[in-house]
Amino acid sequence: MQRLSNIKLIVFDWDGTIMDSTGRIVSAMQQAARQQSLIIPTDEAVKSIIGLGLTQCFNILFPGLKCHQAITEEYRYQYVEFDTTPSPIFDGVEAVLTELKAKGYQLAVATGKARHGLDRVLKDSKLEHYFDHTIGADEVTNAKPAPDMLNWLMKQSKTKPHQVVMIGDTSFDLEMANNAKTYAVGVSFGAQDIKLLNQYTPKAIVDSFSNLRELF
Repeated sequence: MQRLSNIKLIVFDWDGTIMDSTGRIVSAMQQAARQQSLIIPTDEAVKSIIGLGLTQCFNILFPGLKCHQAITEEYRYQYVEFDTTPSPIFDGVEAVLTELKAKGYQLAVATGKARHGLDRVLKDSKLEHYFDHTIGADEVTNAKPAPDMLNWLMKQSKTKPHQVVMIGDTSFDLEMANNAKTYAVGVSFGAQDIKLLNQYTPKAIVDSFSNLRELF
């Protein structure tokens, strides 16, 4: 695996990349649909939208739904308060983040979560102090796969596209990197399969979080 040179900012997706939350997202979304008497989406349908902001998700999963307030509140309740599907941090995450910080990299998070959800998982996971910058989908005009989040992070970190790599488990993460002209790295242990990720020409696809060491 070829190392990435001249990188100053490493940006991580959250769900499916740092946190093993795919199962919980699927379960909570299906239960929210059930409670709101909507057509229950399949596992694959929910997995296919992980990484997008909630408005984008609902437009795809429930295209005839004009008002999203009720399903938004129901989904957040199901995910945070009701669902018991485990969503642990992936093995190796803290050790790798510690090493990357020690090497002087700036670290960031760009996620489809809204800010309040991102703040909650950062606090609950006790990983907040590793990240120099974080941004949620509700803090930009256009969420993934638009380049807005990466453009904001580059401005905050005073970096250029050739100094930045985006690491994520979905096509939306890698397409965002392509749109922002940064490097992209995929992970195979999240929501989407390798064949789809490879369509976005990542520099590498790793099979475990610990394998990211080989790139830096």
